[in-house]
Amino acid sequence: MGRSIREVMTDRLITLPADASIVDAGRAMRENDIGDVVVMEGDRFCGLVTDRDIVVRAIAEGRDPSSTQVRDVTTEDVRTLSPDSTVAEAVDIMRSAAVRRIPVIDGDRPIGIVSIGDLAQQEDEGSALADISEAPPND
Repeated sequence: MGRSIREVMTDRLITLPADASIVDAGRAMRENDIGDVVVMEGDRFCGLVTDRDIVVRAIAEGRDPSSTQVRDVTTEDVRTLSPDSTVAEAVDIMRSAAVRRIPVIDGDRPIGIVSIGDLAQQEDEGSALADISEAPPND
């Protein structure tokens, strides 16, 4: 059996309520050197917002970042994995859905995220993507 997602996922998750502004999301991404935040409606996982979502679904549409809520740009039909899913399953989802990040859900609670960079670092340490993923941010 292949490696489990639990072994390669990032367990440091940043969550925001669905009514937070996209400015709040951008700040959380900057402060934590990440490209996504998990969106919650109360205790319920409701989706993922990436830096690209903010640019394409809000800024490029001329929306006001201070008044646009995270829920307005959230990808809601997100494919997820369980902590016991395999790396091969993650790779299959990333390929078929053309996504770079997959939330890891235990029951109905988000506990981590696995990115294409996480997989590169674990599975092909000598790859260019692994090197880029391990590099410090280029503020």
